[in-house]
Amino acid sequence: MDCEDREIDYRAVFKLLVLPALLLTPDFVVVAASDSFLKATGRSPADVLGRHLFTAFPCNPNLPHDPDVQGPLSLRASLERVIATGEPDDMPLQRFDIETNCSSGMFVERYWSTISTPILGPDGEVELIIHRTEEVTDFLQQLRRSGKRGVMEARPELEAIRKDVYVRAREVKACNENLKQTASALREAADRQRRFLLDASHDLRNPITGLLIELELAHSEPHIDLQSTLHRLQLDAERLNDIVADLLELARLDTALPAATERVDLAHLVTDELERRSLTVAVVTRLDEQVVVQASRTRLARLLGNLIDNAERHASTTIEIIVAADPPNAVIEVIDNGAGIAPADRERVFERHCRLDDARRRDPGGSGLGLAIAREIAIAYGGHLYVADHPTGARFVLRLPFAA
Repeated sequence: MDCEDREIDYRAVFKLLVLPALLLTPDFVVVAASDSFLKATGRSPADVLGRHLFTAFPCNPNLPHDPDVQGPLSLRASLERVIATGEPDDMPLQRFDIETNCSSGMFVERYWSTISTPILGPDGEVELIIHRTEEVTDFLQQLRRSGKRGVMEARPELEAIRKDVYVRAREVKACNENLKQTASALREAADRQRRFLLDASHDLRNPITGLLIELELAHSEPHIDLQSTLHRLQLDAERLNDIVADLLELARLDTALPAATERVDLAHLVTDELERRSLTVAVVTRLDEQVVVQASRTRLARLLGNLIDNAERHASTTIEIIVAADPPNAVIEVIDNGAGIAPADRERVFERHCRLDDARRRDPGGSGLGLAIAREIAIAYGGHLYVADHPTGARFVLRLPFAA
């Protein structure tokens, strides 16, 4: 999966916003605009997207260069404070006149209440700015008219304004919550993208280096054992294929897009998985019937296969697999009679690329992704995968909700 496929569609996100809002780069270039912003300013997407904010919305040249009346100057200062501090900056009321048409030179008096909120990257630097605004021009104009006519005469109008302000305040609160969720989603997407790239570069480097060395030796040595070389190249190619499969599975899990689900009988799943394998150790099973969950059968087979691979790698002579009902959960246990896992390491083994000394000794070419993938699959279907106590060896326990 290309990382580009994992990016959030900013335009689609901003279409959901109630208040006018822009998404800006730290250089104040417009990345996305809500429909409500385009409507409030009389602009089309082509008028603003990809343009510098203050090019798309220039100063009114007919106003004096006074920050109290010159909105663009104050807005620039506000955005610069966001960049410098990494904190939101609020501008309760500001005049910012809008051109009637792009580059027409004719401006209309407009007033806005704005707040700019930074989206920080892992290094704490500002990556994007969410600039949201609410137009209050009509509100101020009604206050002006009310002042001219007197308080008693204007009371119904003022009451209507009060109700409108209350409704708008609730909209602002709801919009703030939506923007917080949007900012969180953007940060998570960036984190997933970086993690995917790190995983790929980390895991592919060694097998590719091995392939290059073998090919270089085959090219430089005229009397090399060709069959032996081809065998080693095949092993490296198979290892590359396994790593790519792991990385693609992690990428699919990181997108948070669930695979199609079906009712899966866990006893049948275990039986099918064991029938297709030629294990080097003995297997003992205790499989209750009618233990059914709702999930992707393909992904559960991947989870179970990773647990069996891990158990086979560490078992001395035997693997035990149990399927049982423990309402409201269905349970699979995979137990080996190897050296076991120390309590301090029982969570570490589910971290990406974590490989304990025993695992490195038994499988030097392993990537350390199998158990991480298994746990993420379990979480994707509302379950939990963990290491439990056992007198001898390691005991992995998977709990999933029963199918309704």
